Amino acid sequence: MTAATHSPLFPRVPDTADAVLEGLDPEQREVATALRGPVCVLAGAGTGKTRAITHRIAYGVRAGILQPSSVLAVTFTNRAAGEMRGRLRQLGAHGVQARTFHSAALRQLQYFWPKAIGGSLPRLVDRKIQLVADAAAACRIRLDRGELRDVTAEIEWSKVTQTVPSDYAPAAAKAGREVPRDPAEIAQLYSVYEDLKRSRSVIDFEDVLLLTVAVLQDRRDIAEQVRAQYQHFVVDEYQDVSPLQQRLLELWLGDRDDLCVVGDASQTIYSFTGATPDHLLDFRTRHPHATVVKLVRDYRSTPQVVHLANGLLAQARGRAADHRLELVSQRPAGPEPDYTEYVDEPAEAEGAARRIRDLIASGVPASEIAILFRTNAQSETYEQALADLGVPYQLRGAERFFDRPEVRKAGVALRGAARFGGNDSLLDDAVDLPSQVRAVLSGEGWTPQPPAGSGAVRERWESLAALVNLARDFAAAKPGATLGDLVAELDERASAQHAPTVQGVTLASLHSAKGLEWDVVFLVGVAEGMVPITYARTDEQIEEERRLLYVGVTRARERLHVSWALSRSPGGRASRRPSRFLDGLRPGSASAAGRAPAGAAGGVERGFTVPRGAAEAVPRRARRTPARCRVCGRTLTDAGEMKLMRCEDCPSDMDEGLYERLREWRADQAQASGQPAFCVFTDKTLMAIAEAVPDDERELARIPGVGMRKLHRYGADVLALCAGQDPAGAEEGD
Repeated sequence: MTAATHSPLFPRVPDTADAVLEGLDPEQREVATALRGPVCVLAGAGTGKTRAITHRIAYGVRAGILQPSSVLAVTFTNRAAGEMRGRLRQLGAHGVQARTFHSAALRQLQYFWPKAIGGSLPRLVDRKIQLVADAAAACRIRLDRGELRDVTAEIEWSKVTQTVPSDYAPAAAKAGREVPRDPAEIAQLYSVYEDLKRSRSVIDFEDVLLLTVAVLQDRRDIAEQVRAQYQHFVVDEYQDVSPLQQRLLELWLGDRDDLCVVGDASQTIYSFTGATPDHLLDFRTRHPHATVVKLVRDYRSTPQVVHLANGLLAQARGRAADHRLELVSQRPAGPEPDYTEYVDEPAEAEGAARRIRDLIASGVPASEIAILFRTNAQSETYEQALADLGVPYQLRGAERFFDRPEVRKAGVALRGAARFGGNDSLLDDAVDLPSQVRAVLSGEGWTPQPPAGSGAVRERWESLAALVNLARDFAAAKPGATLGDLVAELDERASAQHAPTVQGVTLASLHSAKGLEWDVVFLVGVAEGMVPITYARTDEQIEEERRLLYVGVTRARERLHVSWALSRSPGGRASRRPSRFLDGLRPGSASAAGRAPAGAAGGVERGFTVPRGAAEAVPRRARRTPARCRVCGRTLTDAGEMKLMRCEDCPSDMDEGLYERLREWRADQAQASGQPAFCVFTDKTLMAIAEAVPDDERELARIPGVGMRKLHRYGADVLALCAGQDPAGAEEGD
């Protein structure tokens, strides 16, 4: 870990709020003390962004400015949320909610579902791929395992971009997606998949967000209850938000602006899932008074690694490149990145394995070494090469540490020893906490020396060894700690998914390596056709591949090895060449033409005041005025009455025939889109439409519950029904 981002394993909790700020650099301190209004933190790789935002929350809580229960910090992975919770705990900021978007939404949906819909929330399916397979069988479409995975990804993309089955084909074409099957087939599979979910009374992870958005949009009373609970929001990795997540965030916020977002457009590598950096890049436009802090002091990597990272982005093009940050290393000089060409992929894997064996022999911990590749299919060759040399390894993305069977069993054994250890002969000779843990875990398979070779036996031993090392560090940090204290620490770590270090070389794809770092990184397979990947054809896709390599480079703290192979297999034609992204950066290669201007420097930009006469240039929230009954003039407070714009008891002039036609049309739309009917329009909104009978889009847009998104999607149909005509696209005789 780096000087800026690393803290001792069990640090002392700061005594005061001011003590929370100690050790922060000037820009990080600006982040930590900017506690009001919109704040945008543009944080380059290795600049201590998590440190800055967790200290910001902790400082606000410890200073009494923020109430812990009113803060909601959201990120994208359970690991990142767990790390945030762990750091907040170490800083004494207890009671702050740090969750993923899905976790936060699911918690709200479970709580409000009985009130908003009635009954209990449908069961959440862990994996949707079996449902997709069942949909394919129902459609008589044969999909192999790879196609199943790809179609599932297309369905996920459609849902996070709020694309219904009937709109999939044009939306995919507009987005330039490489579709795995005929778009019409995917749309059919998507539609049947939604039908199957309804018939089985289940929902998927994307539904959690969609349904939460629908409830908050249609039930103002529930939205206000959520906003009363959470008044201050922090969003990490903001460059990765999808349109659906952004909509949920807007509904959480309401008309407030106590929002802090953190991100780096140069690390946008998940656009295939619907993520877009536009929300980050447009933040200042949406919030002209925002404070913008740029973190560019890189505490992770040596100047040599940072120089390569900056060089990669200097050749970049596009909007994200226009906002890139020029990193400045804060570390002592290290070795230059190493570039190696091999005749074929097995030779490349063997070469990396030999170097890693030598590094471990020289004293570099195996856990501080990683091999990063573009696709998961490349992993097997490196697993075999490491196993042949007896080098331990772990696969990134495998089972979480505290979910491993051997770790769960070890936890049970330690808990039993903590309660009844006085009667356990195993502990007779144990004089301190580390020796007690070693004694207990020896009964679970731990030995002082690791087993030979690799595989499952070695992996189990590595897990137990990680617990032994954790006990040693815990005892050193807290002299006099007991087994019971350690068990409590393990429980807290399991809750936060704050796993101890497992000894083993990490094998990971570039995507799954995001957010991690190692002393030594081997970037392998950096050849044309792999980085950038063959199917990256558009300028946007090529630039995302460049950013992916940038993420890989910035994972290295001290040493970076970059390699490629001329052919895939021994004896194959040597037709490959190094990645174009290395042109002008590796020794002996031609310079890339037309370098981009230097990136942005660090610092703080304060929000500005809009000049008189320029108000139209800056989007502003409309000032809310009290809703009043259009019949009697009474102020309305009930969400349903607000939609009708009249009191429930006031006389209605609703067109009953139009209302029934709207209900029939809504049922068809809900069936076609695979959504509950209320997600199209609620009953109260249909009643309001049938009472107002709007003549044009402007009148329709005034009706509460319509909104611009629904106006664009359904406006033409609704106006046709109001005019006594069939909706666009309806067949004659329907």
